[in-house]
Amino acid sequence: MWHLRLIAIFSAILFSTHLHCVRGADLNSDKQALLAFATSLPHGRKLNWTSITPVCTSWVGITCTPNGKRVREVRLPAIGLFGPIPGGTLGKLDALEVLSLRSNRLTINLPPDIASIPSLHSLYLQHNNLSGIIPTTLSSSLTFLDLSYNSFSGEIPMKVQDITELTALLLQNNSLSGPIPDLRLPKLKHLDLSNNNLSGPIPPSLQKFPASSFLGNAFLCGFPLEPCSGTTPSPISPSPPNAQKSIWKRLSRGVIIAIAAGAGAVVLLLIIIILVCIFKRKKDTDPGAASSSSKGKAIAGGRAEKSKAEYSSGIQEAERNKLFFFEGCSYNFDLEDLLRASAEVLGKGSYGTTYKAVLEDGTTVVVKRLKEVVAGKKDFEQQMELIGKVGQHQNTVPLRAYYYSKDEKLLVYDYVPLGSLSTALHGNKAAGRNPLDWETRVKIALGTARGMADLHAEGGGKFIHGNIKSNNVLISQELTACVTEFGLAQLMGPPHVHPRLIGYRSPEVLETKKPTQKSDVYSFGVLLLEMLTGKSPLRSPSRGDSIEHLPRWVQSVVREEWTSEVFDVDLLRHPNVEDEMVQMLQVAMACVAVVPDERPRMEEVVRRIEEIRNSYSETKTSPEDNLREGTL
Repeated sequence: MWHLRLIAIFSAILFSTHLHCVRGADLNSDKQALLAFATSLPHGRKLNWTSITPVCTSWVGITCTPNGKRVREVRLPAIGLFGPIPGGTLGKLDALEVLSLRSNRLTINLPPDIASIPSLHSLYLQHNNLSGIIPTTLSSSLTFLDLSYNSFSGEIPMKVQDITELTALLLQNNSLSGPIPDLRLPKLKHLDLSNNNLSGPIPPSLQKFPASSFLGNAFLCGFPLEPCSGTTPSPISPSPPNAQKSIWKRLSRGVIIAIAAGAGAVVLLLIIIILVCIFKRKKDTDPGAASSSSKGKAIAGGRAEKSKAEYSSGIQEAERNKLFFFEGCSYNFDLEDLLRASAEVLGKGSYGTTYKAVLEDGTTVVVKRLKEVVAGKKDFEQQMELIGKVGQHQNTVPLRAYYYSKDEKLLVYDYVPLGSLSTALHGNKAAGRNPLDWETRVKIALGTARGMADLHAEGGGKFIHGNIKSNNVLISQELTACVTEFGLAQLMGPPHVHPRLIGYRSPEVLETKKPTQKSDVYSFGVLLLEMLTGKSPLRSPSRGDSIEHLPRWVQSVVREEWTSEVFDVDLLRHPNVEDEMVQMLQVAMACVAVVPDERPRMEEVVRRIEEIRNSYSETKTSPEDNLREGTL
């Protein structure tokens, strides 16, 4: 009896200890676990995790439960994490539901305590260099498991059969071996086991998946792949033994010797051909192939080796599918997130198509998909680094990230909700919104000039924008101008000038195809004329507010001393602004001088516009003049 009482007391102690631990788990314990994780694991881009900042509202990649008491999601894709995942850190987040560490440089084993987090339902670890076996302590709550593009070895754990809620199992491009378990998972919709070392027949429960789910495993067989050996072959009628003997008896000894000699010669010839092919293949093989195979990606038993151009180690694959973020960027997503985002076309320009992309977590960015890039990878990356450094002025839209591959070049910018100056000037009337007033136009002109002046001062005074137009001037919530798409002209080779955009190009660019800072000044002058006249410098006869060569048209009107006729009628409704408009017109005409050396530098343009703005502020005579008569 006493031993039963002892067991009861011992069980009560264990239960009370467990209950205390559960009750003790709170946001503070989650915070300490995350800080321990960040301290133990090097990362390229610094996390803004500190002990004095709130976890749920300011820590990058962290989402808490609705009541704010526990950490529910940790999403740190493509953030430069490097090395082994420290045990005893993330595994303590027992309320964690989503963990995404994909597209980093994680190595060594996956700690069992992470895979066994009881509430975990989504685990994304693809595109790393994790190795060892897949933990057998997988959480039974998992619905999505992605361990692809790593170096996992060993067999697929039988434990996977018990994860009845699993909808996706992605294990492709590892070094897994052995048979595939008979995974009778009722909710499994996505399966990829391709490019491993798996062997044996495909279980009947998985034969509903396409062949692409199993390709690259030399010793797998069964539907939807080739039939397994040992299955009943098609019947073939054997030749009667006596008939065979009679045939050989009829042949003379000389004929038999001749047949044997011929067969021997054929065999010898085949051996020589095979040796020549092997020697040639070894000679042509990349010397680095051997080192590549030593990383666990070698194929056992004659499996076709993955080519270096297509598959490589987890780190190389992650690098190839990685967005490159600039220092100070707070975005927390990777290429896979970007490709899954909902996209809306904002416009199609001379350098490519621009999209508004809304990610699953609500983050909104602008993605520029470049076309006709002639620069190679090295030159492209060098120009991106330069663009990332120079675009830090308050009147420029900084480049946040870029992606380069042979077929795709993507740029990621901040999303500016109010859109472009072109829309504000030419598209707002149809939407029933008031036109831009004079004060706002001066503010936008000054902001654009300041942004361009800063760009021209960077890069040793040699940096150019190359594509100034009203579509590339965005307007912020504070109605300030932000210049975008600068520095891309050098990637496109000789500029391709669309006929509709000839009005922004200086005469020398149309002739030499080489943009300069002076041609930037010319384009800015056309932009000022567009703001003053309300007319587009486009070759578009279908639009009533377009002028094919805006500077020439303005010069002809001014020459006839009808200066007021050039101004936008919406501006003439404002009192006491015509003198300032004339001064701004003089600045614009100086910028569009035919001779490049006669054009002012952007610093001088900034100074003159500041004088015009100050003059306008001093001439306001009544309180009503302080109110804007039109907004975006």
